[in-house]
Amino acid sequence: MSLSDFSDSFADSGLEEVEMKPVKLEPPGFGGSVMRHVQNHNTQQLQKSTSLSRVQECEEERSSNAPSSGRSGMSMLDQGQSPSDDTGLSSTSHLCPAPICRQFWKAGNYNDGTKANISIQNGNNYLHVHPMFLHSNATSHKWAFGALAELLDNAVDEVQNGATFVNVDKTINPRDGSAALLIQDDGGGMEPEGMRRCMSFGFSDKKEKTAIGRYGNGFKTSTMRLGADVIVFSCHLKDGVMTQSIGLLSYTFLMRMGYDRIVVPMVDYKLNASTGTMEVFHCHDKEHFKSNLSMLMQWSPYSSEADLLQQFEDIGSHGTKVIIYNLWCNDSGNVELDFDSDPEVDIRINGDKRKVDTLPAWKSTNEQHIANRLQYSLRAYLSILYLRMPENFSIILRGQIVEHHNIADELKFIEYILYRPQIGGFIEGQVVTTIGFLKEAPLLNIHGFNVYHKNRLILPFWPVVSYADSRGRGVVGVLEANFIEPIHNKQDFERTSLFQKLEVRLKEMTWEYW
Repeated sequence: MSLSDFSDSFADSGLEEVEMKPVKLEPPGFGGSVMRHVQNHNTQQLQKSTSLSRVQECEEERSSNAPSSGRSGMSMLDQGQSPSDDTGLSSTSHLCPAPICRQFWKAGNYNDGTKANISIQNGNNYLHVHPMFLHSNATSHKWAFGALAELLDNAVDEVQNGATFVNVDKTINPRDGSAALLIQDDGGGMEPEGMRRCMSFGFSDKKEKTAIGRYGNGFKTSTMRLGADVIVFSCHLKDGVMTQSIGLLSYTFLMRMGYDRIVVPMVDYKLNASTGTMEVFHCHDKEHFKSNLSMLMQWSPYSSEADLLQQFEDIGSHGTKVIIYNLWCNDSGNVELDFDSDPEVDIRINGDKRKVDTLPAWKSTNEQHIANRLQYSLRAYLSILYLRMPENFSIILRGQIVEHHNIADELKFIEYILYRPQIGGFIEGQVVTTIGFLKEAPLLNIHGFNVYHKNRLILPFWPVVSYADSRGRGVVGVLEANFIEPIHNKQDFERTSLFQKLEVRLKEMTWEYW
């Protein structure tokens, strides 16, 4: 059974009919409009007059209008079942649809006994993962910027396929004028089967040793941590065959419709070279396409097929555009991502600017240091996210290129210390640590090690010694430890014996340097 069977069959009860027409293909722009956006961003910002509507309180009542069971939507984890053979499987839950709370850390608090179900079909067991798993799976990301970094990792991994930039910006949901998050790259894009692997669980095509992602789960956890819904547009060109694919992963859709499993509406188009038009690329039949397209038009920010296809205009012949909407709110009811405090250059975390406990004369110096700014400023965090920026590749944030920042350049009295961890007498790896005092020391109440893995920052300013001890104050190190493994959210390392040995050695290194 192909992966396309996992996500393209849905109940279309109550959905309007969709007329399918060939779409004229405009000449591909190879992302040129995105690069022009870098130059014209300030002018465009002055022309934007849309404002964010105030976030409403969480809904307290459940709707009793759960849809009746019909032809099943395929779960991304239902394997071995054909769309036409759905006897005994219900596409909708018998429970009432749960309310969608806009506060991320409260959105999964449903005490209704919902759990994964095991159904019997033709003598086989099928695991139905409830849509609430999308939320619980995303809770692995405690920090919103950590989730966003996973999406940038996908773009950086596309450098091997020709990617030259990733663009991160605010966009507007045309349905309600609310803010949405845009992440777009000009990499190789995804063909239809690749899109299905991206939107499914447990698939990873990243076989290169230098690839950052490994588990095939990062896209789902990161997007669902940032917002309740995400729509993906991807254009792929190979051997003269051009395809365009659209997929929707919507927690709102699944919960409001009462589905008891994860389903993903997807549609695909293929270039007819003889006519120059994009035509429907049928993974199944016309009815499946019409059903999926109806769902996309009903639950995505775009209410027509023309509006959906218009999103490919600035992608060109290859690349991927991710739009995350219905962004989560913090506990105060404010949208977690702050697009307004520094609208020309930055995206911030709302209300996460931390107080610095130091002498008044030193306060400004400490507050402005990158070790503090990275906690709430995306531009600061992205500037140190990669130890080495790939050649001919740029990160563009709010229309301006993020300048790469090498933390080692901020140090004085630098030393280079080689460490070779051993287990059972065998050397497990080696790493050279750059260590020194911050140039502003002793004014700065900052110390710690910046630990990278395969070029990606995992632990920024990791304080291996206590702040209560004045020894080590102002001592900062940078190292790339590829012999230990990060946990799945890439914000910490697995607590193995090698990691523990490294922690002990870095403490010793701090005392010795001091």
